[in-house]
Amino acid sequence: MPTPTSPDSPLNQLLGSVAALREHCPWMGALTHESLVEYLIEEAYEVVDSIEAGDSPVRDSELRGELGDVLLQVVLHARLAEERGSFTFDDVARSINAKMVRRNQHVFKADGSLQESFPASVEEIIVKWDAAKRAEKPERKDPFEGIPPHLPALAAAQKSLDRAVRAGLDVDAEGALAAVGLPVVPASEEALGELLLAIVTAAREQGLDAERALRATVRSFQNNQAQGS
Repeated sequence: MPTPTSPDSPLNQLLGSVAALREHCPWMGALTHESLVEYLIEEAYEVVDSIEAGDSPVRDSELRGELGDVLLQVVLHARLAEERGSFTFDDVARSINAKMVRRNQHVFKADGSLQESFPASVEEIIVKWDAAKRAEKPERKDPFEGIPPHLPALAAAQKSLDRAVRAGLDVDAEGALAAVGLPVVPASEEALGELLLAIVTAAREQGLDAERALRATVRSFQNNQAQGS
């Protein structure tokens, strides 16, 4: 059986195919990091679609294919960087593996070997993970730094609230609901989805952009929380 580093491994075959396409296919040869962005986003969302389709052999087949499409995007970006002498696919893999070892000190020692014992709770893992991140970047004081500015507004809101809670900042869920006249959050994701859709529907009728409105409110929340910290 080919190992991951052998010339005939599936990964090396893919790397070779992409290199050949970059050299001999005019369309592939014209690709840039910038022109690939739309495909990267599209392929990531298609992975999400496959996962949310439900557990089945058909889903697994589609998911395998979609993950391959995402892997192709990573290989292409690494190939573009290699062509200009910046970094290679191996550098990408080496870097993310080192990051996983460095940040998961509850599992790995500094040399990558396993710890003698492991934490019993997710809460303990989160504390150790956050401590490792702070040790990497002690100059980072803003708990919201690193959240992509172009993240969809709902995802940005969720991540911002997670960061705020983990940083020990004040997040008053009951106060927030009361401020907008909602007595309680819906009890299920289905009901929550219906509420969100109803809000977007009403916003559309008023000529308001729900995505832009939430994005602005999230930015305001981040600024207020960061100043208060």
